[in-house]
Amino acid sequence: MSEEASAPAERPERPERSERPERSERPERPADRGPRPGGGGGGDRQSRGNWSVKAKLRARARKKARKARKGMFQRRKVCRYCADKKLVLSYKDPKTLRLFISETGKITPRRISGTCAKHQRRLAVAIKRARQIALLPIAANHF
Repeated sequence: MSEEASAPAERPERPERSERPERSERPERPADRGPRPGGGGGGDRQSRGNWSVKAKLRARARKKARKARKGMFQRRKVCRYCADKKLVLSYKDPKTLRLFISETGKITPRRISGTCAKHQRRLAVAIKRARQIALLPIAANHF
C-alpha cells in the first residue's frame, strides 16, 4: 500500500463564519412567491394579500371547522333506556321508535341518538320488526 492511499481524503475548506454573508446581506425572497412552503407565514399580517386562491379557500374552511367544533357535544349523551329502567323497548310502540328514525327513514346512529350499544342493537331489531308489520315506514317516501 502506498502512503497516499492510506492518508485520509482532504475535505474542501468551509468558509469561516466571518466570510459567510450576514442575514441582512442575503437576498430577499420575491414578494410574488407567496407564503413559505412549510406553512410558516412569519405571522405578519401584510403577507395575507399574497395568498393564492386555494390557500384562501383552505383558510376559510379551517375557520368554519373551528367555529362548528365550538358548539358541538357540550355534554355527554345518556342512553334513554339505561336512565329509565321502566321504559320498555318494543316493536309494538311506533311512537317511541319514530324518535330513532331520521327524516329519510334511516336508523339514527349511536353517536347521535346517545343510546348504549346494547340498547342500540335491540332498537335496530325493534325498528326492523315494526317495519315488517307496517307500523313504521321503510323509506322516507312511505310516510
